[in-house]
Amino acid sequence: MRKTKAIDYFLLVLLSFIWASAFFNIKIATYSYGPVTIAFLRIFFGAIPVVLLCYFKKIKIEAFSKDWYWFAIIGLVNLAIPFFLIAFGVQKVQSNLAAILMASTPLSATLLAHLFTKSEKINLIKTFGILVGFSGIVFLFSDNILINEYNFISAILILCGSTCYVVGGLLTLKIGDKKNENVTASILIWGSILLLPISLALEQPWNLTPRLDSTLSLIYLGVFSTGIAWLLRFHILVHNGLVFQAQVAYLIPIFGVILGFLILNEEITPKVIISLIAVIIGIYIVKKGNKTKLT
Repeated sequence: MRKTKAIDYFLLVLLSFIWASAFFNIKIATYSYGPVTIAFLRIFFGAIPVVLLCYFKKIKIEAFSKDWYWFAIIGLVNLAIPFFLIAFGVQKVQSNLAAILMASTPLSATLLAHLFTKSEKINLIKTFGILVGFSGIVFLFSDNILINEYNFISAILILCGSTCYVVGGLLTLKIGDKKNENVTASILIWGSILLLPISLALEQPWNLTPRLDSTLSLIYLGVFSTGIAWLLRFHILVHNGLVFQAQVAYLIPIFGVILGFLILNEEITPKVIISLIAVIIGIYIVKKGNKTKLT
């Protein structure tokens, strides 16, 4: 890994911005498209730049190899299900709240890694960080202005979507010896295959008369927030490592709240700010806990 340069910080901020911008674009896409169709087209459009990269770099895509079932399972758990749950939830929840809820991913990842891996156990510092972070999520749910009986289930589904990302990440360890580009292309292909018939059967997208802004947001979600974002993530991982790349967890909810306010005029209550701060502090403490062996 090279010494961190100004361009590396720029790319990190850019990646955070692109991922954060997914939330308000999902909201706009729901104005015209159903959640299954959004999930399918996001994965389909996202697959295009990744498959092209594999082609130009002569990386073999093993989507239909002897390990096809792993790619199919990961495509289902890490892409199809969370993309659907998030799109379904954002129909009734502000996009900025979705960004904060999704920021809980590093916290739930710490819990699940403790249960299912041997090298990433919880210690006192991590435990404190998890408690702080999730207290922010709980506090957010107490904001009856933004989360109420009308959209409570939608908010829970978004949290479930973030957990699916973590489970999918753990499953990816089963094929950790394969190239990242190959794995990503393969799970995107399988995610598309799994969602296409469901979209056709349940939502009949050919009957839609979508708004232009919804269609543009959906294309953006696929090409930029999924495909190009994954490629940018690979670049950062290769040149700067996982610890540096993981800092996007701090920036995504911040950008998500700002963009929701600027683009969609979404309300920012004092509880949203407090919850956002608590989640970011919790993530920071958990990451500090990764550097100690206290138990």
